Amino acid sequence: MNTVEITLPSKKYKRRMTIFSVSALVVAVACIYMNFNPLGFFTEFHFVRDLLGEMFMPNYRMLADNPSIAYSILQTLSMAFLGTVYGGIIAVILAFLAALNTMPYRVVRVLTSITLSLLRVIPVLVVILIFVIAVGPGVFAGMLTLVITTIGTFGKLFAEIIENTENPPGEAIYSVGASRLQVIRFSIIPQILPSLIANLLYAFDVNIRTAIGLGIFGGGGIGFQLQMAKSVLHYKDVTALISIIIVLVILAEKLSDFLRRKILGDGKLR
Repeated sequence: MNTVEITLPSKKYKRRMTIFSVSALVVAVACIYMNFNPLGFFTEFHFVRDLLGEMFMPNYRMLADNPSIAYSILQTLSMAFLGTVYGGIIAVILAFLAALNTMPYRVVRVLTSITLSLLRVIPVLVVILIFVIAVGPGVFAGMLTLVITTIGTFGKLFAEIIENTENPPGEAIYSVGASRLQVIRFSIIPQILPSLIANLLYAFDVNIRTAIGLGIFGGGGIGFQLQMAKSVLHYKDVTALISIIIVLVILAEKLSDFLRRKILGDGKLR
């Protein structure tokens, strides 16, 4: 007598099919709502072809014809450097005020933590628009924006680094009559210094890329030159500026990695 074995779909298979079906439904609804034809990915490439034809070859002669390009690159590097330095200093100070093992007053810790959280959640484009309105467009508005974003991004991280330091060295110093400031100076700072240096160099790397984007929204620098070239439809100039930006970002990243290895000594990020 032949028997027929019935195999039901597993729970894992049902779960995957449910996720796939819901995702497909969401995509379909979004396409209908936005009046978007997905086939456009395969049928509308002639727009891309026409744009690429206008963008190539890059007009590198503009570097000689327009000396302000080199000045704009210097502005971008200056914005990133000053934003990292000032933002990093303020972030370290606020981190000591927010850390449990360096600030004994709970009210100060809570208020500082709330301040860092608020600075962290504000989008960078909102910050640049506020400063453009307050101080006008230019590199100063961009630098102030980088200060605020650096504080928000790295303040909480620095506080966690401080709280994760080892307690025995500080307790040993405190037991022989050292003050709280001396404990911070001779116990906590030596432990956190490699991490602070590594993260600040990483912040400089990130701020260079952010500074370029801020220029498009009024922050000055090479991003402003890119926006001006785009607004007057000089697409070959746009391509040249984009390639310069790519080289600038790569060089900044390599420099940041080199300095981290050089300063930390052993070649390993800690």
